[in-house]
Amino acid sequence: MGQIVIVAYKPKPGKEEALKQLMKTHLPRLKQEGLVTDRESIIMEAADGTIIEVFEWLNAEAIASAHSNKAVQQMWGEYAEVCDYVPLNTLKEAGDLFAGFMPVN
Repeated sequence: MGQIVIVAYKPKPGKEEALKQLMKTHLPRLKQEGLVTDRESIIMEAADGTIIEVFEWLNAEAIASAHSNKAVQQMWGEYAEVCDYVPLNTLKEAGDLFAGFMPVN
């Protein structure tokens, strides 16, 4: 059974566009490795520029195997250059009853 996750990526200063470009490759790269379902991801932006992504891992084993997958490790290194992962509850919108974000195309 798949597992849907929500991840928040806070861009490092001056790396906002680089992060948005990298986000375009995230799901296709995970699909290439057989780690996610065919469900399309949803990518959105918080008022402070943090990018939020909702996507579905194939299963718990896929999540675990990502940590030893060389292609995924390389991709995570690229993410580390342009952003930091932050908890959702650090976003202002997370305190709203209906948390609203702007879509990222």
